[in-house]
Amino acid sequence: MEVLWAPWRMAYIKRAGLRDNDCFLCLPPDHIGPDRDRLVLYSDPIVLVMMNLFPYNNGHLLVAPRRHIPSLSAANQAERLALMDQAARSTELLARVMSPQGFNLGVNQGRVAGGSVEDHLHLHVTPRYQGDSNYMTVFGQTRVISEHILAAFDHLAPLFNE
Repeated sequence: MEVLWAPWRMAYIKRAGLRDNDCFLCLPPDHIGPDRDRLVLYSDPIVLVMMNLFPYNNGHLLVAPRRHIPSLSAANQAERLALMDQAARSTELLARVMSPQGFNLGVNQGRVAGGSVEDHLHLHVTPRYQGDSNYMTVFGQTRVISEHILAAFDHLAPLFNE
């Protein structure tokens, strides 16, 4: 068995103030704006954009409604519009800062669809780079993320809050 040491994940596991039943996508009601500790790049009363702590690629973001709802059908019109607006804005800002050659955007609803957080709707915005699915992923079952998540946060947060 191979062991991959990832001590940085312990901060996520022991997240201060979170109980077992708390949702990492839920913010306090009065929270607006960026939050480096939570990796929140942007938040307003309807929607938030945050870095994915377990990214598929550099710049992998999550866009979620502030309201804790399980599906697109549970979202109201304002939430759906805000989700899509922030997804589009995310692709524009990621293109400016990280220069990907493409994007995958997706929603996984329900555990069997791949939704690891099945009760709080969120949209994935994943930048794609030429060669990002290389031999490391295929043979080594290892992803290479070339920039530290906090460095990426520091590049992106000012743009999301202009």
